[in-house]
Order: sequence, then C-alpha cells, then structure tokens
Amino acid sequence: MWRPKLMSIPTADEALPGREEPMAVPEQHFVNGQSLTQMPAGTRQLIVGMGCFWGAERRFWTMDGVEVTAVGYAGGTTPNPTYQEVCSGQTGHTEVVRIWYRPEVVSLEALLTAFWESHDPTQGMRQGNDVGTQYRSALYAADANDLAQALASRDHYQQRLTEAGQGGITTEIRELNEFYFAEADHQQYLAKNPGGYCGLSGCNVSY
Repeated sequence: MWRPKLMSIPTADEALPGREEPMAVPEQHFVNGQSLTQMPAGTRQLIVGMGCFWGAERRFWTMDGVEVTAVGYAGGTTPNPTYQEVCSGQTGHTEVVRIWYRPEVVSLEALLTAFWESHDPTQGMRQGNDVGTQYRSALYAADANDLAQALASRDHYQQRLTEAGQGGITTEIRELNEFYFAEADHQQYLAKNPGGYCGLSGCNVSY
C-alpha cells in the first residue's frame, strides 16, 4: 500500500529493500583530514537530524572538541539507502549528522544546546520549506545514559518553548547507533560549496 511520503514513515514490510554494500565515501574528512570511518580512541558518538544535513554538519564540525562529522541516514529500515531512495519517503530514514566528539573538550550538554538552538524541533515531518519524513528532527543517543540526558534536555527546552507560546517538540529521541553513510558529494558539502543551501536558522552566521 502506498503511503503519502511526506507525512508517514513506512513499516518494515513497506520499506525499500536496500542493499548489503555500504556507500563508498572518502577516507578523510574534507575539512580536517580525520578518518571518516575509524572512530578516534576516547571519543563518543551522537547522531542528530535537523532537516537538510548540509548545514547541520557544518554547525558541528566547527565546534571545539568535535573530532569528526559525517552525513548519512538513520532511523529507518532500508539498509544502505541512496539519497534518491531516502527522498522517496520509502526508507523511513531521516537525514542525519554523525558526530564523534571528545567529552573532555565538549560536553554532550553543549552539543544538545547547539542541536536545539539551531533548528525548529516542533515541525514534525519537515524543517522550514523542506518537507518530508527525511527532514524530521531526531536525536539518536549512543547509550542509556546519553538517552536520559537527551530526554532531560528536551524537557528543559519544551518548558522554554511553552513559556514562549510555542508548540510541542516533535523530535524523535531514542537509543540508536546504526548509521548509513550518504554519498561522497554530500560529505562536508558546504566546505566544498560555500554558497550552497544551508537550511538552518542562523545560516549567515560564521560558525
């Protein structure tokens, strides 16, 4: 059965089958030369969805303590999807940034603050003019402790939004480590294309 791609996440039975082969990506981060595939010792992981992943990735690679960023897809069912498949609404994935960071330099709290304050987490299956399940807000925590901190952070920002007369947070928050790389041309896109589309609030700010 066809589901409206813009508003509804497909079930596992409805999702595209995907493939076993992972997406080929460059060995190194375009900005800082770090490995995109080998997690540095002593770092931790957070995966975030904030709408279009181009601007979201730049927001985090500029933060002190963030070692490596990569863009990809998470939260759905289809293994190793392509960009076109994700855009079809038939994978269940949202566009995400995988962040590897050093907790002794930048705290999870600081990363969560950047997450909440750089996009609108109340819009459901969209972010601004970008409409579809692949643009939904998401926080995927590495473990139960990080999940608890993410949920507490959501509650704090919901209180602030409520006091300001804004709506409820729709961010998908759960424990999840599965991440599929996006195609090579999407990695560090705004470093390769400085005038490209950002999609975040405050895009004109030099992070």
